[in-house]
Amino acid sequence: MNVGPARGDEAGTVVVFYRPDEGCVARANRLASFGPCVVVDNTEQVRDAASLGVDPRIHYVANGANLGIAKAINQGVDALIACGCTMAILFDQDSEPSAELLRALPRTMQEVLARGTKVALLGPAYEDARLGGTAPFVRFGRLRLQRVTPVGSTPVDVDFLITSGSCLNLGAWSPIGPMDDALFIDFVDLEWCIRAKAKGYAVMGAPALRLAHSLGDEPVRVFGRRYPGHSPVRHYYLFRNAVALIGRRYVPWSWKSSELVKMPFRLVIYLLFMRPRLKHLRLSVLGIWHGLIGRSGAL
Repeated sequence: MNVGPARGDEAGTVVVFYRPDEGCVARANRLASFGPCVVVDNTEQVRDAASLGVDPRIHYVANGANLGIAKAINQGVDALIACGCTMAILFDQDSEPSAELLRALPRTMQEVLARGTKVALLGPAYEDARLGGTAPFVRFGRLRLQRVTPVGSTPVDVDFLITSGSCLNLGAWSPIGPMDDALFIDFVDLEWCIRAKAKGYAVMGAPALRLAHSLGDEPVRVFGRRYPGHSPVRHYYLFRNAVALIGRRYVPWSWKSSELVKMPFRLVIYLLFMRPRLKHLRLSVLGIWHGLIGRSGAL
């Protein structure tokens, strides 16, 4: 099934599936009413749209294997470009955007572009009730990240946005290049934002817009503070890709310094507070090693 032709400055949506349940399918089907929608399914077994209950208006891509979040996003964006979309809004399978957000994101992007700002990506603040409410936007600072409280209505310059809920200016896609599928998952969004900014594009947070989004698995509480929980395999990718990005020249030292400070603390947290402890530690250390020797792609 092909995505229908887009209208003028229309925004399409991309959703990445991985072993989706009925709720994931229902959330994706809802997006089909707002314009062109592409679902890229990284589930290992080859599926067809009808058996999953995917809306026939959706362009469904069944990869039949987990090719990683970066590859899936690239496939979805390419499909929207082919149908004439000028913007792409990216979502995880568990994201549930409001109708207002779906309308406001492309409208805000158009307003920023009309003012002459060379913007590549614009996104809302995300709300995760498990982690204590609305997360701040982030800028890189020496040894630690600078947190920008999302207040007011004017979009603000930031250094990166999480993938889900972000609105891509597809006019910037070719000059910046696709997502780096060698990273597979984790830091994919951050690396693309860094590359966009290195090429003179802005990344902007829209403080008036909100997306309910759960970051990671069930959080763990460490000395009164909540940290996003992840599987041991995800921690492998987090450490591997962090080390890989630290080795890249175009990545700013402000980010590298904060990451180097956080790494030992993360290792301690994973060993002491997440189970199975030894598996978390083993895969984290393996990730560091693979980052140092240049191993990439899927584990």
